[in-house]
Formats: sequence, structure tokens, C-alpha cells
Amino acid sequence: MYCIQGLRHSLLQRKESKMVIPPPVRPERITKFLKPYVLKMHFTNKYVNAQVIHLPTATVASAASSQEKALRLSMESTQDVAAAAKMGKILGERLLLKDIPAVSVFLKRDQKYHGKVKAVMDSLRGAGVKLV
Repeated sequence: MYCIQGLRHSLLQRKESKMVIPPPVRPERITKFLKPYVLKMHFTNKYVNAQVIHLPTATVASAASSQEKALRLSMESTQDVAAAAKMGKILGERLLLKDIPAVSVFLKRDQKYHGKVKAVMDSLRGAGVKLV
């Protein structure tokens, strides 16, 4: 009994190996119908974050956050609607520099087109990015 417990204890204490998992490989018939770029927004009580994800490769194409030092210094607050609008404008400029003209938006169930979400999306439109 003692050996089994010791073996179990050693298995529990063993650290998991940190393997790099490649993005999922999807068939061509599926990827041609996917919207390639998706906007994801995350709002905390302190910061506003947004990123555009390239779905076929599962990588982040561009991102902006009110945590960035250059943005934090130029804003009065990092959590209000004005911060969300400024961050959306900067994200739009970064997308246009990377030649990404259109982004699809899927809102979460609890996100409404109001407040910070509206500010980010309107400033993206104002920067010249088409929202699909």
C-alpha cells in the first residue's frame, strides 16, 4: 500500500511538460467560408483590451490595450468610454497598416452595442476599417 501511495504521490508531483501545440489544421472547404479576421473585445474594471484574430491560423493579427504605456500616459482614465474610443482608433490604424480592410464582429451574449463596445466599433469605422 505504501508503494502505491508513493508512486501516486510522485506522479502527482511530476510537472507537466510545456509542449507547444500548433494551431488546428482545418480543411480548405471549411476555411474558405470562415471570416478570416474577428474582433474580440475584453473590458475589465481597470482596462480596455481589443484584438483582431486571424481564424485560419489562430494567431493575433493586431491588438491594442489601454495598458500600453504610450496610451496610458496620454489618457486621463484607462477604463471609460473615451479610453475605449481612443483604443479603437489606434487599433484601426494598426489594422490599416497591416492591410486588413475588414473585420467581422461577434459579440458575446452579455455584450450589447452600447457604451464601450459602441465606442470601439464606431472609432474602428471612423479609422476606415469595415465591420462585417
